Amino acid sequence: MANISGIVKSARKIMRQDTGTGSDELRILQLGWMLFLKIFSDKDKELELIQDDYTSPIPEALHWDEWAGDDEGMTGDELLAFVDQTLFPQLGNLDLSVYKVGTTANRRALLVHEVFANNYNYMKSGIHLRQVINKLNEIDFNNSKDKHVFGQIYETFLSELQSAGTLGEFYTPRAITELLAELTDPKANEKVLDPACGTGGYLTAALEHLKTKASTVAEREALQRNVVGWEYKPLPYLLGNTNLILHDINTPNIQFGDSLAKPLSEYRQNDRVDVILANPPFGGVVSNNNENNFPQTYRTKESADLFLILMIHLLKDGGRAAIVLPDGSLTGDGVKQRIRQKLLEDCNLHTIIRLPNSVFQPYASVATNLLFFTKGEPTKTVWYYEHTLPEGYKAYSKTKPIQLAEFESLKQWWKDRKESEQAWQVDIKTIKANGYNLDIKNPHQGEEEKQYSSAELLDMLHQSFAKGDDLLNKLKKELI
Repeated sequence: MANISGIVKSARKIMRQDTGTGSDELRILQLGWMLFLKIFSDKDKELELIQDDYTSPIPEALHWDEWAGDDEGMTGDELLAFVDQTLFPQLGNLDLSVYKVGTTANRRALLVHEVFANNYNYMKSGIHLRQVINKLNEIDFNNSKDKHVFGQIYETFLSELQSAGTLGEFYTPRAITELLAELTDPKANEKVLDPACGTGGYLTAALEHLKTKASTVAEREALQRNVVGWEYKPLPYLLGNTNLILHDINTPNIQFGDSLAKPLSEYRQNDRVDVILANPPFGGVVSNNNENNFPQTYRTKESADLFLILMIHLLKDGGRAAIVLPDGSLTGDGVKQRIRQKLLEDCNLHTIIRLPNSVFQPYASVATNLLFFTKGEPTKTVWYYEHTLPEGYKAYSKTKPIQLAEFESLKQWWKDRKESEQAWQVDIKTIKANGYNLDIKNPHQGEEEKQYSSAELLDMLHQSFAKGDDLLNKLKKELI
């Protein structure tokens, strides 16, 4: 078995020498398309052997093995020209009409087209590019041991997005994705959706959970189509598809496009799903006037709030959701209040898990929550559970990320709920009387330990300024 970790480290070391991939962000972008094409090509070989009617959508000359497989093959300017002037233009403009709609070949052709039409080769040296290619050739993605080890390393690779420029929004820590998949407990033949799937963390967590439930061939085949993602940015779309292929999904069911671009009224009953797992983008402002795709009463520029309305709409009656939302979505007047009211009236918001600020780096200052709700019945009581930092931790970090094992006490509490120093419940009458505010702090927490919401901090700041102005005015009077 190849030394997978050593190979990936060597490839990245070579890329640091190239003027086109001088940052972590650019190296991730570059490795992204290269890994995708190699993994895709290796999977194509396998599909052509096991499916009689399957023909690869990639032209023969553009298959990885044809132009990259020979370690003594093209290099330097010749290789660079081939990649920039032949490989990317041709794969980005595949003729999709030659494939029957809905077939494996058609879906895989569309995937290749979307990846290469929306990504670029960033390396400037054909010699460095050849050296990286040769390193990747040491990995055989049809070797189950190589593939398994690389899958673990790929997860680490994705986790580095958190500290790579502006890419942190596309990655959710594995401990969170696995926890949400476990607690929502998707069943075989249920449809699972992440409408803002990023690099596919929730999708792979759902897949691994569903594999333990799928006991028949039909149920295992259903996994190929029942785990669905939507993503509108090229890099996470590429990385997410690669992630699912590594988890044995031949043709990932990730749609390329903006989840908020379709009018809510155009969704039909067969668009609804059983389970939603998501960490929708927050803090962002929606583009292209997408807020107009929603009913007037819920229109806002805040992306997280629109995603919440979308997810409520997309759930079947009895459908379950587990999502990440910032404190800002739990409070606020006007449209924010109306959205929370809809959530509480249309769904049973049974649990909110409050997380420490540092879980979602690089957004360390944003307080986040895990919301669990079931559609079809109104909320009567909301249970809150406060997840605290492990003993000795001041914050989570790149070297000390949140771990799934930390949630063992939560899982025990989940089955047999009782109030404690970490858990409390609030009835719907209290929530309504407080303007549907869901930003309710732990009543068992000491004042000296209390964590304040953004609104509370702003109010305290205003009060502090007012006191300062009063003192300054008094001082002026005494001096004059």
